[in-house]
Amino acid sequence: MKHLLLTTIAAVLALSSTVFAQRPNNSNESAIDDPRILHRTYTFENGEQIPYALFVPSDYDASKSYPLMVSLHGLGRQYDWLMGYEGMLDFAERDGFIVVTPLGYVRDGWYGSRGKNKHAAKSEQDVMDVLKIVRSEYNVNGNRIYLWGHSMGGAGTYHLAAKYPSIWAGLGVAAPAPNVKPEQLGKFKSLPIIVLQGDQDRLVKVTRVWVSKMKELGIEHLYIEVPGGDHSHFISKDRAMLDKLFRFFTIVKKTPSKSDLSPTKP
Repeated sequence: MKHLLLTTIAAVLALSSTVFAQRPNNSNESAIDDPRILHRTYTFENGEQIPYALFVPSDYDASKSYPLMVSLHGLGRQYDWLMGYEGMLDFAERDGFIVVTPLGYVRDGWYGSRGKNKHAAKSEQDVMDVLKIVRSEYNVNGNRIYLWGHSMGGAGTYHLAAKYPSIWAGLGVAAPAPNVKPEQLGKFKSLPIIVLQGDQDRLVKVTRVWVSKMKELGIEHLYIEVPGGDHSHFISKDRAMLDKLFRFFTIVKKTPSKSDLSPTKP
């Protein structure tokens, strides 16, 4: 089954935000001005208003279920930054994905992946809160919830996959910046993952070690190393590369289980 899945994958791949000036890192600021994006806020557990961005396909029909892509930005970026990657909204529209980009509480919270970060717990909680909100408001297919992230967001993807492995149908990381040993992969070795990496990025050595561990653990994975690729533009400015991420997620999905049926389960 693993060989069949990887063969198939390889073939397929040949609202305005409210201003909160007192929030750290100017976390309320948006980056992308596109009418297809919903800029929203919600009330965090401490009473603060936290922004997030949402894309919903134009033909959304509440009687049908849709795949959801949770996308985690890189260090210092605005909460909607990933919405501006070349092709992101076009591919989401094409493939019928709901896409959400949480802030992670602050721009440098690392989504809980670095426990010494003072905002670690809140950063992780923000992602899970936003996921719960989207699942409660839209008809999300519980067997097709995907998580991916770029750089800091890649580290967050590894962390949240390890902590909540039963939620995700598939994972994606681009130039990930983990701060833990690759043994973390053992906590979600049943999840298929696509790894995108530029070979001119200093993190390529780390990524190669993690990919080697994926092979050792028998994790279904697809590794694409881009010759001449940097840390950022190889994914943010390359439609073809981002298309590979979407096509990967259109293939992988998990088998339904009773625990996945609640529409509000984070």
